[in-house]
Amino acid sequence: MNDMPNLELSLLNTDLQDTLSNGSEVDHAPKILLLYGSLRERSYSRLVVEESARVLRELGCETRIFDPSGLPLPDDEDESHPKVQELRELMTWSEGQVWCSPERHGSMTAIMKAQIDWVPLSIGAVRPTQGKTLAVMQVEGGSQSFNTVNQLRVLGRWMRMITIPNQSSVAKAWLEFDDDDRMKDSGFYNRIVDVMEELVKFTLLTRGNAEFLVDRYSERKESAEALMARVNQRA
Repeated sequence: MNDMPNLELSLLNTDLQDTLSNGSEVDHAPKILLLYGSLRERSYSRLVVEESARVLRELGCETRIFDPSGLPLPDDEDESHPKVQELRELMTWSEGQVWCSPERHGSMTAIMKAQIDWVPLSIGAVRPTQGKTLAVMQVEGGSQSFNTVNQLRVLGRWMRMITIPNQSSVAKAWLEFDDDDRMKDSGFYNRIVDVMEELVKFTLLTRGNAEFLVDRYSERKESAEALMARVNQRA
């Protein structure tokens, strides 16, 4: 299922890594983690993420998709749960991320929010999302909305991520996929390609400088020991 029938490869910028190296010594393929927000058997947010991963691989990225099935509710288990550990390891592994959620009752799903809530700003003295790039997308069963992508942007900012300007909102998603669960050629598909291209560009431009870009005076002033004590304090 890695064929790309709707993608005009001659128009795709497949040499982004060479063009945007920015003098960085980082020369491995960009590492992109993709999250989706539905456990339905035919989950359109998952299908959009899978289609996005195909585009990202065409752009030279390494991709991993997290399956949220089996992830407990935040605080219903402790952080040693295998699915929580898997998610946190993928967060640390990634250099960029894609978040795609259905819109339910005017907002992201609980499944999408639970994934983010399991990843705190700090794990010990390590911030697993800080400085990573982020693309936000949503799907809906009805008319187009931007409620969910707006909320995901707020979350991305709170997680100290570099959220790219472009975004995707796929209306009436059930009409956009064929019987083989592949996305049809459409303006929605083209927009997803746009978002993935932009994500890769921002990732290549920032990943070697991520720590510099998010370095903060107040945190340099505070010692590592004091930071550990503050973020790990118990009520």
